Amino acid sequence: MKYTYYPQGTCSSQIDFELDEEGVIRDIQFTGGCHGNLQGISTLVRGMKAEDVMGKLQGIRCGYKNTSCPDQLATALREAMKNQE
Repeated sequence: MKYTYYPQGTCSSQIDFELDEEGVIRDIQFTGGCHGNLQGISTLVRGMKAEDVMGKLQGIRCGYKNTSCPDQLATALREAMKNQE
C-alpha cells in the first residue's frame, strides 16, 4: 500500500513510501531535505521491516530540533502500520 506523510519540524516536506502486506518497505522517496543523506537512508531502509526501521530511527534529533527526517520517517511508518491493521 502506498502512503504519503508530511513531516513536521524538518527540512523535508514530504515522504512517499510503499509497504507490502508483511510491513516491508518496498519504495521510499523524500521531497526536500538533505538530498544525499535522505537518499542514503532510503537505500538502507528499502527491503527492511517497518518495525525494525522504527526501532532504529525513532528519537533521532537534527541539531537543535526536537525531531529529524529519520525520526519523522519512524512516525510515518508507525501511522501506516496502524492503518494496515
